[in-house]
Amino acid sequence: MSEKIYSDYDRFAWFYNRYWGPEFSSPALAIYNVLLFPHLPAGCRILDLCCGTGQIAAGLSERGYQVTGLDGSEAMLRFACENAPLAEFIQADARTFTLPQRFQAVLSAFDSLNHVMKLEELTAVFRNVYNVMDDEDSVFLFDLNIEDESEFAGQSIDMVEEDHACIVRGSYDRLEKLKRYDVTMFQVEEDGWQRSDLTLYQRYYDNLEVLGALADAGFQRVKTYDARREFGFT
Repeated sequence: MSEKIYSDYDRFAWFYNRYWGPEFSSPALAIYNVLLFPHLPAGCRILDLCCGTGQIAAGLSERGYQVTGLDGSEAMLRFACENAPLAEFIQADARTFTLPQRFQAVLSAFDSLNHVMKLEELTAVFRNVYNVMDDEDSVFLFDLNIEDESEFAGQSIDMVEEDHACIVRGSYDRLEKLKRYDVTMFQVEEDGWQRSDLTLYQRYYDNLEVLGALADAGFQRVKTYDARREFGFT
């Protein structure tokens, strides 16, 4: 199953690198400047879990941290190596990874963990994170989309440029708590316009489910934030 998911993300990597990675990284790093960086020693090790195309890893490296990025998509990581040449990147599954290093901080940004489809798998991710943290003062900071009224209506995003076009159509299943993105992309290649279609999913979890999974993984001290209300994040 993971191999199929990652191949879908491979096809999506160019779009993510061009639009979503740069758009999200700046406000994310601004939030980390408040919640994370003041609590970290200079030059410490940070794991960027589900690092995507590496824009956040680049920002962390520029601040002097030793960054390891981990992602399951080979194509995402190719962009990440270009965007953050000072970081180390590893292709692995967040649900099953092990690493020899220990980290003072682990990050997972841009609702990446919503792409983990089962609660037991999310718990496994949390356990893996717990096992690579340096000590009890290390920080695990991640974001998740949660169900709210804005998800119930259909959404559509359209980008049209001279050499590419992309349409993202979003829908939400309230019973299954499943967000679906149907993506149609067009790119100009040597033999003309090429079309690619794929579907990506996100699972939405209740706060109590997430807190329970963190506790099962061994996390004792947990604090939650509302990114929209407290940080103006949209």
